[in-house]
Amino acid sequence: MLIVAALGGNALLRRGEPMTADNQRANIKRAASVLAALIGEGHSIVITHGNGPQVGLLALQAAAAHPDGGAFPLDVLGAESAGMIGYVIEQELGNLLKERLFATLLTQVRVDPRDPAFARPTKPIGPVYEKATALRLAAERGWPIAPDGDKWRRVVPSPRPLEILEASVISFLVERGVIVICTGGGGVPVMAMDDGSLCGVEAVIDKDLASSLLARQLKADMLLLLTDVDAVYADYGTATARALRRLATTEISGRDFAAGSMGPKVAAAIEFVDATGKPAAIGQLDDAVQIVKGERGTWFEGSASACPLLLAKC
Repeated sequence: MLIVAALGGNALLRRGEPMTADNQRANIKRAASVLAALIGEGHSIVITHGNGPQVGLLALQAAAAHPDGGAFPLDVLGAESAGMIGYVIEQELGNLLKERLFATLLTQVRVDPRDPAFARPTKPIGPVYEKATALRLAAERGWPIAPDGDKWRRVVPSPRPLEILEASVISFLVERGVIVICTGGGGVPVMAMDDGSLCGVEAVIDKDLASSLLARQLKADMLLLLTDVDAVYADYGTATARALRRLATTEISGRDFAAGSMGPKVAAAIEFVDATGKPAAIGQLDDAVQIVKGERGTWFEGSASACPLLLAKC
């Protein structure tokens, strides 16, 4: 079975951890062991990943190096972070699966320059700040900011992905047994000019929506969205929280969940299931093998009659 496995930010950096190279490698090493086990079950996988903290840190470093302007734009920083993260994922997986072939591919993703997201930045990047610090930085640097849990972060435009431009190359590699790491951070956002040429866009694409699009273009058998919670929850964070184990896409919407966390994952799962009739699942990284078997996580399927809403513990 061909699975597009999307690694959430927890695969690279857990909330509250310092953004050091050692911490990121340790987390990626853990993720690699889980992915290797999934491959050991006989599945082919294409790996995607987030980059929010990393691209935000690169943006801070670029601004510090060029205080009077001239810093690299977000599309270039996104490509830089995707190469950096992909390198570590490829190396750690290669250390476990020495007989396999790997490729890390920078991925351009076409967006609409008229997307309304450019007027409403929502995608959090970089480190979290106390509110007072965030307000000061916003005033000094012209950042839009927004709450992120009990902290605050910089937010940037997040246009909808329309096309993964390297999908045919990825498919070519997958058909030859190569494990591909791609669409890092949602891919590098680009737009098509009137003459057909491409140029980068100052934005960050949502990794889950881009992964869903990639899975559709590759005709994957499953979309697997791995995060740091064991399932999708109703009333998450409250005393009445309940794990949703199987969902029909007709019974739920991404708008029912937080826009900065579970909402895009649920929307991505629904888009894949409705477009393909194949399953999508959301769950905890360490449970990946059990999620694919239907034993853990939240599964999304298209038919309400075949997939009743279950509010039970696994």
